Amino acid sequence: MGLLAGAFLPAAWAASEKPVPVNAAGPAATHAVVDTGKVYQSHCASCHGADRLGGTGPALLPGNLARLRRPDAIQTIAQGRQATQMPAFGSSLTPQEIASLTDLIYEPLAKTPAWGMDEIRASRVEHVKAGSLPDKPVFSADPLNLFVVVELGDHHATILDGDKFEPITRFPTRYALHGGPKFSPDGRYVYFASRDGWVAKYDIWNLTLVAEIRAGINTRNLAVSSDGRFALVANYFPHTLVALDTRDLSPIRVIDVKDDSGKSSRVSAIYDAAPRKSFIAALKDIAEVWELSYAEKAPPADADPAPDNRLTPGLGVKGPFVPRRIQLDDYLDDFFFDPAYDHVFGSSRGGQGQVVNLNSGRKTADVGLPGLPHLGSGISWSYQGQPVMATPNLKDGVVSVIDMKSWQTIKQIPTLGPGFFMRSHENTPYAWVDVFNDPKNSDVIQIIDKKTLEIVKQLKPSPGKIAAHTEFTRDGKYAVVSIWEIDGELVIYDAVTLEVVKRIKMKKPSGKYNVFNKISRSEGTSH
Repeated sequence: MGLLAGAFLPAAWAASEKPVPVNAAGPAATHAVVDTGKVYQSHCASCHGADRLGGTGPALLPGNLARLRRPDAIQTIAQGRQATQMPAFGSSLTPQEIASLTDLIYEPLAKTPAWGMDEIRASRVEHVKAGSLPDKPVFSADPLNLFVVVELGDHHATILDGDKFEPITRFPTRYALHGGPKFSPDGRYVYFASRDGWVAKYDIWNLTLVAEIRAGINTRNLAVSSDGRFALVANYFPHTLVALDTRDLSPIRVIDVKDDSGKSSRVSAIYDAAPRKSFIAALKDIAEVWELSYAEKAPPADADPAPDNRLTPGLGVKGPFVPRRIQLDDYLDDFFFDPAYDHVFGSSRGGQGQVVNLNSGRKTADVGLPGLPHLGSGISWSYQGQPVMATPNLKDGVVSVIDMKSWQTIKQIPTLGPGFFMRSHENTPYAWVDVFNDPKNSDVIQIIDKKTLEIVKQLKPSPGKIAAHTEFTRDGKYAVVSIWEIDGELVIYDAVTLEVVKRIKMKKPSGKYNVFNKISRSEGTSH
């Protein structure tokens, strides 16, 4: 089910190496014998890890599969999973083999590895002493108009001059970066998180890797506080949030993510809510939203302006980053914030949308959304004097435009197929959306007029090759599109004429992130 083996050796694999008789697939399977361990290693280990602890794909353990019923797991293995890298194995594996794999992933490991404070602290690598490097850039380019380009093809990152569109440096990264890099408030440092838990701090001004630490085994993303003091890491495995001191990436605390009953949860993502001086956590397996303050004098987690019995403090958690737990009626896997960060607009993987007022801790609206909206890639702008947000859709060919005052859907804009990324800029009249998840049209970028909410042009940056993830220069004059292939490139467009001005060869450039747009929280990019 993937591309590269996980980082751990299969310590508990012996129990699965023997051939296993399978009866779950019906009468024809009664006498069938499946070497489950061999099948898993051949088809699944490269993505999910040799020991099921995760890699580019999530960990395959009972605690991580609480929301996936066995029949759905069988269907997922056979048919794949839309809008993910999970392929379909129905034509390459027998029903018996699929049933056997399903039994395996719901079986607990004989011994689950620990990854707590001791292991995290021991993993830290300090490449450069904190504070020892010069406090000015070693290059002449505008440090706020740089792009950090993640190249997944050979696990490198490029620092790109956004004025000349020339690389300044290129350096190796950990395997399979995920969730987008985050920046310090002044744009000097960039922080990366990899799927296998490594967090890295890179000094852009000095073009130097500063420190690394492994905060988890299977990690989703990280967020950096608006004051630049802290990073919080969201883990799928173990089910934890890990707080780091950004000065040298030393660990501050490990927070177990659990509800009142003790049920633990994966963390889908962590976000910085700058005006609130807090982090907001999206949880995968618990119908709650967590807010963790980093303010100098943070109030107790249960000290709310409008007390509600649905707001509860962390379970015996003391010290910094005490979670304020907002209990909900449904899961929120994906988030979008209103401009003031008073509301979080979220959806579950099933597509049900709800709006939660973070001040009162109450749900204030339900939002009907088709398909599978990708709120984390949503953008906002002013439409007819009202703030709106727009989100691409991972499942349906549609962009939803929603009024952020009434939370009513203004329009569903039909597209050529399901997309993944949507981007814009304050200085451009257009929103750019890809068709990433449509096999026939994945080479197309569609241009939406933000005033008329109509598609006004379709671009094919490199016909026949996947086009994705637009990002703009600091001033919004140029748009940069990734060609998501091993022999890929960046295609730079004039954002007014929509004509190509330059191409730069790269190895499967996935995301590229403009320093100024990120630290200024541009309405046209994800936060």
